[in-house]
Amino acid sequence: MPPLAHAPSPNPTTTRTGAPGTGPSVRQLGPNWYAAVMGTAIVANAGATLPLTAPGLRTAYQMVWALSALMLLTLLTARAVHWARHHDQARRHLLDPAVAPFYGCLAMALLAVGGGTLAVGRDVLGEPAAVAADTVLWSAGTLIGLVAAAGIPYLMVARHTIPEGSASPVWLLPLVAPMVSAALGPALVPHLPPGQPRETLLLACYAMFGMSLLMTLAVLPLVLGRLFHHGPLPLALTPTLFLVLGPLGQSTTAVNNLADAAPGVVPPSYAHAMSAFAVLYGVPILGFALLWLALAAALVLRAARHGMGFAMTWWGFTFPVGTCVTGAAGLARHTGLAAFDWLTVALFAVLVTAVAVAGTRTAHGLATGRLLAPPRPATA
Repeated sequence: MPPLAHAPSPNPTTTRTGAPGTGPSVRQLGPNWYAAVMGTAIVANAGATLPLTAPGLRTAYQMVWALSALMLLTLLTARAVHWARHHDQARRHLLDPAVAPFYGCLAMALLAVGGGTLAVGRDVLGEPAAVAADTVLWSAGTLIGLVAAAGIPYLMVARHTIPEGSASPVWLLPLVAPMVSAALGPALVPHLPPGQPRETLLLACYAMFGMSLLMTLAVLPLVLGRLFHHGPLPLALTPTLFLVLGPLGQSTTAVNNLADAAPGVVPPSYAHAMSAFAVLYGVPILGFALLWLALAAALVLRAARHGMGFAMTWWGFTFPVGTCVTGAAGLARHTGLAAFDWLTVALFAVLVTAVAVAGTRTAHGLATGRLLAPPRPATA
């Protein structure tokens, strides 16, 4: 099964039996690889919110952030080479409804690394450099995310041919990118001049929260309908069920971070309302996220029993769970409930395990050349 697309995709990266082609090539490097950057960076971002203090933890988060930044630079370079040397393949990716949504991962990779730069990287770079780096990465990620959030649905309507009943959680990827901007933008608010600049950024983040949430509410019923009427996803795509956690956890994170940034930026009555909304919205949404986590985990276990092998879709286990960690941490701050602290730690343990497994399997696949091998013609 292809690691980044549906089974019928015209650009699979393995044969039907999963055998690799003749050798690695940057030609096979799709936009789905940015998910590895997102999944790595969220470990540092989520770790910084944990209610834990122990020697070496902060250093560990800094090392993970540095690794994610190195991965981002490497991948940006490799993808630039891909576009320069294999423009036909890059265009084919955009015209493939199973692959095009992964362009949302580019925006989220930039945003996640930028958020980590300000959250933990400032201890290494110094606060002025960290703020400058995050400003650049957040701005670039937000711009790309907004283009993807509008452009990918346009392509799906105007250029793609999508069979009925083929809705996928992957469709959420470009839609959740503005939500990541909404969640990470509030950290930059205190670094702007007081007055309208701060309020403008705060309310712009609320606008991106709304656009992402409403689009997610439009697409999620299609995903549920596909599951109810057509059964489980193909084995290699089953991990993408975890992508639904992304907009749930990230929106909970966003409303809590926005509430944190509101005092002194908007009138006190607005700030109070934002703080109340963070809890009144976040608690039920996180509850639904935990329900979905149970459903997705059960379907993944079913797929594993049926022979699900490793694919790049396994990175779907990482970033979405990380957003639930940061969402639970935000609710812990605003409610003072120890239950949310414990939930944060438990979800973080799941996140670290998922990243360790996906990272190890990805490194092995790169070392053997399997993940970037060109496809062989499928045998009858």
